[in-house]
This record gives sequence, structure tokens and C-alpha cells, in this order.
Amino acid sequence: MEVMPTRLERAFAWLGGVAFVSSLALAAHVFLVRWGHGSDGEVVDWSAVWLNTLAFTAFAVHHSAFARIGVKAALARVLPGRLIRSVYVWVASGLFIAVMVWWRPVGGVLYRVEGIWAIGMAAMQGLGVLLTAVAVRAIDALDLAGIRQAPVRQDLQVRGPYRLVRHPLYLGWVLVVFGTAHMTGDRALFAGLSTLYLIIAIPWEERSLRAAFGDAYARYAARVRWRMLPWVY
Repeated sequence: MEVMPTRLERAFAWLGGVAFVSSLALAAHVFLVRWGHGSDGEVVDWSAVWLNTLAFTAFAVHHSAFARIGVKAALARVLPGRLIRSVYVWVASGLFIAVMVWWRPVGGVLYRVEGIWAIGMAAMQGLGVLLTAVAVRAIDALDLAGIRQAPVRQDLQVRGPYRLVRHPLYLGWVLVVFGTAHMTGDRALFAGLSTLYLIIAIPWEERSLRAAFGDAYARYAARVRWRMLPWVY
């Protein structure tokens, strides 16, 4: 018999969803506004590079480890199963907000493009946003945000952008963070760290997907060759 979540549990889940959206909104603001003021010829602060890398690594380790089946099973022994995803979202959102708030300015500029090239870069970012929105629509957005507490089994997504790559959300992310026409040191470091994390995390995530969907996922992976970047990875 399924146990319905209490009012307190529902509030906890919805507030976790708010924290999730807030963390993404803060990241967008920091990336677009605060990290957009680098000047040509500015010296890069390498101590900031290392400190920011350590902070992002702490977030990444939690984000991957907490999502593994074995860790979820261990948490299920001390937490109601319907709250595991919500707790995960709360902690991940808090760590991501901490990375954004405590990020030390790196400085420097890798490149700056204008005119038709800037329009092309903006189109690249717009495509990334569109791809992300379509990919999220195909899955359970409430589950992604930790709001849906009941463990609902979803079907394996193989249509739409999932025909292009197996992880279209990640492709959308790469297009957004690398599609800036003004690539400052801070933007470049964040784009590089987050993309490297996704590349490393995908095999772990696919191991969980194979365990969840079995032969169906193996057939899907054989049909859709590219994981994140078409013709690259």
C-alpha cells in the first residue's frame, strides 16, 4: 500500500523545487552579468582558478555520488523513499548556490567577437535553451526538481532530441555555456569545469540507466551512438 506524503513532506518537496529553480536562476545571473566584466589584458588569478575548481568539485562529487543506485539504497534505510529525490535536490541546490556565491573572480578574457559572429553565438545559446526546454518537457520536470515524491517509473525517452544524442540536456548546457560572444576567464573556467564533469559523469549515469531499463537501454544506445556531442562524444 502506497503511503501518501504528509503536508510537511509536500512543503519540503516544493520548497526544494524552489531552491532548485533559484540555484539555476542565480547561476544564469552570475554567468550573464557578474562574469561578463573581464577586460582584455587583465591578469588571471590562478589561486582563484584552483579554489573555484575545488569548490565545483565538491558540488560535482555530491551530485554524482548521491545519484547512484547504491547510495540511494543506503539512504532508503534512513529516509522515506518518497523523500530521497527531494533531499538530493535540496543538498545539490545548496552546494550549487554556494559555488556561485563564493566564486572568486578569475579575471582575463579568452576572446570577444562582434557583429555577425556575435549573432551566431547568440543563436547557438538560443538553440541550447530550446534543446534543454524540449528535453525537459519529454521527462518528468517535477521529478527532476524533486517535487514529485512518489517513485513513479518513467518510460525510456527515445524520441525528439533523444534521437540526436542520448543526453540532450547536457548538449543544451554545452551550447549555452560555450555560446557566449564574450568569453571571460570566469565563464571559460565554469564552462570547462561543468562540461568536464558531465563527460566524466555520463558513464556512471548510463550504468544506472542500463540497470533500470536493461536491454531496452542497450538497444537505444546502439541506435543513438553519440552521448552528448554529435560526431565527438
